[in-house]
Amino acid sequence: MGKKGTDRQIDNIEFAVTDIERSKGFYGTAFGWTFTDYGPDYCEFTDGRLTGGLSTGIPRPGGPLIILYADDLADTQARLEAQGARIIVETFSFPGGRRFHFQDPDGYELAVWSDK
Repeated sequence: MGKKGTDRQIDNIEFAVTDIERSKGFYGTAFGWTFTDYGPDYCEFTDGRLTGGLSTGIPRPGGPLIILYADDLADTQARLEAQGARIIVETFSFPGGRRFHFQDPDGYELAVWSDK
């Protein structure tokens, strides 16, 4: 997630996995994905069209984390909250940007990031 995305579009999908090396082997062999490691707890993947991540953690019921990009993180958070979204992970910094997680009215968890 180090490259700027397009405002308010899905930018990334992140899988929480228990073993990054095992997941790299699985997806690399099954689908030909390639990988870039960013330390022991995060690995970026690409399938040639979509970029995503493998993050050490507890796998989430319901699937991977969908991450959207925003030019203005604070404005996007305000828009979401005005529509009834609940912020479940406050904004935090990471190499390349900042992000927060929210829950939509149906309970789905998504995240928004920005390089600003």
